Amino acid sequence: MTHQPDQKNDDHLAAMCKALGHPARMSILRQLLQEDRCVCGRIVEVLPLAQSTVSQHLKVLKEAGLIIGEVEGPKTCYCVDRVQLASLAKAISALMPDFNKETL
Repeated sequence: MTHQPDQKNDDHLAAMCKALGHPARMSILRQLLQEDRCVCGRIVEVLPLAQSTVSQHLKVLKEAGLIIGEVEGPKTCYCVDRVQLASLAKAISALMPDFNKETL
């Protein structure tokens, strides 16, 4: 029996990978993981990016399902969707089932 790819799942995984394909978004994700949750202004404080740039990158990460944004008064507080990040890690690992750390 051959395994049929799950196109919807593959599309979602590809969108997450594409969202991570920019160094600024990797930095933002790393910052969110470090702080657990924060507002856009805090990210602007620690990264050398303009507020509008950070906002645009947050939008891409949110659309890909990698982060969650919750409105708290006039601000939106962002955090990493750890379930989605774990599913991405699992899917990437599944691409190379025979890979192990000894092959590095």
